Amino acid sequence: MENTLGQEFLAMAGWSEWVPLGDCEVPRLPGVYLARQGSAGPVVYVGMAGERSGQGLRGRLRRYTSGRALASGLGEAVFDRALADPGWLRERLLEVETGQSMRATDWGKAALAWADLYVCWAVTPSSKAAEVLEKRVLALKTIEWWNRCR
Repeated sequence: MENTLGQEFLAMAGWSEWVPLGDCEVPRLPGVYLARQGSAGPVVYVGMAGERSGQGLRGRLRRYTSGRALASGLGEAVFDRALADPGWLRERLLEVETGQSMRATDWGKAALAWADLYVCWAVTPSSKAAEVLEKRVLALKTIEWWNRCR
């Protein structure tokens, strides 16, 4: 991973390379993921995934890309910011006015496309280890996190 995260992050875990959120093959293991806006943008979110029915990180990130996680974690953070963008809202309103209204999951996907997220991740040995790593990363004061809880 390039040194865009700073030494604080690099020392905490073995992170993958950054990849576009929708184009990634993520392991089915517990771990922590980071999201940034754009290919070289700021890190904005940290999340964790436990075993989750054997799906781990892959299952968690797929919930977001499917649009089915509007009211939790990264999905909610992205959707809140998209709703605050008048241009994004005008596009959605135009769709509704022209009879192209979408389901909530499609709005979630549109919000993710708007956010242009790239992710990287670190695999951990357990859900508990992922939780500990997530808390350590969230404790960094140099990031303006989109996460609700710090």
